[in-house]
This record gives sequence, structure tokens and C-alpha cells, in this order.
Amino acid sequence: MNLALVGINHRTAPVEVRERMSIPESRLREAVRDLVRREGIQEGLILSTCNRVEVVASARDGIAAEPIIRRFLADHHQCNLALYEKHFYQYRQREAIEHLFRVASSLDSMIVGEPQILGQLKQAYNAARDVGALNGTLNEITLRALAVARKVRRNTAIGASAVSVSYAAVELARKIFGDLTGKSILVLGAGKMSEIAARNLIRSGAGAIFVANRTYERAVELAEAFHGTAIRYEQILDHVGEADIIICSTAAPHYVIQRKHAEQWLAARKNRPMFFVDISVPRNIDPSINELDNAFVYDIDDLGQVVEANKKEREREAFWAEQIIQDEVQKTMRRLASREVVPTIVALEQRLEAIRESELERYRGRLGDLTPQQREAIDALTHGILNKVLHGPIQELKSGVGRPEQSSLVSLVRKMFGVVE
Repeated sequence: MNLALVGINHRTAPVEVRERMSIPESRLREAVRDLVRREGIQEGLILSTCNRVEVVASARDGIAAEPIIRRFLADHHQCNLALYEKHFYQYRQREAIEHLFRVASSLDSMIVGEPQILGQLKQAYNAARDVGALNGTLNEITLRALAVARKVRRNTAIGASAVSVSYAAVELARKIFGDLTGKSILVLGAGKMSEIAARNLIRSGAGAIFVANRTYERAVELAEAFHGTAIRYEQILDHVGEADIIICSTAAPHYVIQRKHAEQWLAARKNRPMFFVDISVPRNIDPSINELDNAFVYDIDDLGQVVEANKKEREREAFWAEQIIQDEVQKTMRRLASREVVPTIVALEQRLEAIRESELERYRGRLGDLTPQQREAIDALTHGILNKVLHGPIQELKSGVGRPEQSSLVSLVRKMFGVVE
């Protein structure tokens, strides 16, 4: 195995450098095809997202892959890579595998536990496979990285809790209503945060959506995007009581929804719950509504506290995810190393067996006619000597599996016993 990874990410490079090094999905296949055509490179994988650009390559033994990867990036982007050198990191062998496992499992992401990176790695894998850039060790390692990421998701709660305000709103809505299927939404103010929160609620099963905005045309635009209904701003109080979930994000300097309104709506709804999400600053929903039975009001600070608590929970889960990754890296290294050692052991045994048979043939004439028992005794004697000679080198090769010096040990044993590569 001769594996190398060169890359930048959100920790090492500002966005303008990541943009400069980015490889769009439309050019990914062409780029990875160019990478593996370069002398010495056998396999390649390119992962390019808004937060990272990483190039992984498997090279022939004795080839330094890192300079080839850097040359590829310089050629592809037609730039002097030295200008960006301080932003790059590189990993080899075990470190490259560990890094790839951590990336796939979202432990290296800007938001620990985010699910997008797994899909992005799958896309990178498919692009490389499509052009024949993955067909050996790196192919196996990438598939293992995807499997490890799924194991981390399955065995930890690293992605279970919301770490954005919009997702926090969904999480709280589920706690209040249980199943969101068919729950209606009213959006007051057609800002970006309201739109994202509404979109996430709909994805979680919520039903009809109504949109009100001071600019009616904007309300119509957003409502059409959700196949919902636009409401004129001056009529919102006539419709709020019909909604189960109210998302408010307007520029009004006062409470748009007051306690007396909520009391009337709850009475008309026969105390069916109402969930208010106030992401306006200043607040647009009277916080005292929270004192009413079956009324739940959360402002931007409340949602922020949920997010921070969930981030801490993800960090705790990340500890267990790291344990899984370290265990899987060790297993992968042992499997790959054994694969490298076994052919050497077989070749070593075949080499010494050939010598044994050659020497027996050379001395057969001097030994004269031998009885079957004598031939069996000579065979047993020479096999015994052969096994004792082989025992030390074979044990050393096996004990070296997974150690950094293993490749050097394999080369040394082959050289000492004249085993041809």
C-alpha cells in the first residue's frame, strides 16, 4: 500500500482559497481521470465540497504521490500552488485512512454529526468509479470509510439532535405534537430563516402552509414555492388560530401576536396545542402567551440554547465515534498488511522448497538406490530443516503486520532470500 492524501478544509483555508481550489461536480470525472493518468498513480479520489477539497491517491511502490497530487492541482487550476501551500495538509498510509474515516463520519466537519458529507463522499466515490479510477486498495478503503460512517451513525447519537435554529424548531415541534403529519403552518414574515424553518417542518411531515408578509407579492412567491396559500398581512389575526405552528420573523417593533389573541384562539381550538416560533428581533410574540395551557412560545434565545445543548451532546457522542473509528482503522490496517505479507510468505516457502528439491535432485545419484523408508526419512529431514529456517522470518513478518516498518521488513526478507517481486 502506498497511499497519500493532500487537502485543505474550513480549518486551514479561508473561503476564497477553498473556492479557488474547488472542483465542481460537473468537472469531477474529468479531473479524477486526469489524476490517475499521471505517471505512478494507480487509483484516485477527489472530494470537493464548500468546506474542503481533498485528493487521495494510491501510487506504485517507491513513488512519492504527494508532489504528483500538488502538480495535478496546480495544472487543473492553472495556478502557482506555492501561493497556497500554507493552507494544505497531507497524510500518508494509516493517517490518510484515519482521516478519511473521520471525514466520512463527519467528525472533521464544521458541524460535527452533519449528514451531508456522507452523501458527498458517495458522489465522489461514484465519480471515480465511473471513470475506472478506483479498482484496488483505495477502492476498498473508500468503501470501508462509507461503512464506518454508517456504523458511527447506527451506534452513536452523533447526528440525532438539531444543531441549527431551523432544525431546533422542528425538534421542539415534534416534542409538542409527536407526529407532525398534517399539522398546519403559518409563516409571518417571508425572511430566509422563516423559509428554512418552514421547509424543514414540511419535510418532517407538516401539511398546509400559509404565508403572510407586508409585501404581498413576496408572500405569494414563498407560498407558491411550498404549494401553500398567501394571506394579506392585515388579515393575519383572522388566520393564526387555524394554524398549529406559527413561525414569526417580521420587522415590526412591537408584539404582532398578543396574549388576548392567543386566549381566543385556544378557546376556539378547544385547547388543541399551538406552537409559536418567534425568531424576530425585537420579539413579535408576547412571551406571556407561554403561561397559557397548551401554548408554547420559543424565541431566538430559546432555540439557541437548544442548539448549544445539542452541540455539547454531539461532542459527547463524538468521543464514542472516535473509539469506533480507531478500532476500524486498526482492523483495516491489519487486513491490508496481511494481504501484503501473505504473498511474501508464500513466495518465500516456494523459493526454499525449490532449493530443497534442486539439492535433492543434485545428490540423488550419490545416494544410490534408496528404499521408500529412506526417501521418506530424507524428505522429513530436509523439510524439518526448511521449516526451522523459515520459522524465524515468517514469525517476524506476521508480527510486523500493521507496524510502520512492515514494508521495509517485507523488502528486506525478499532481498535476503532472493525472492523475486
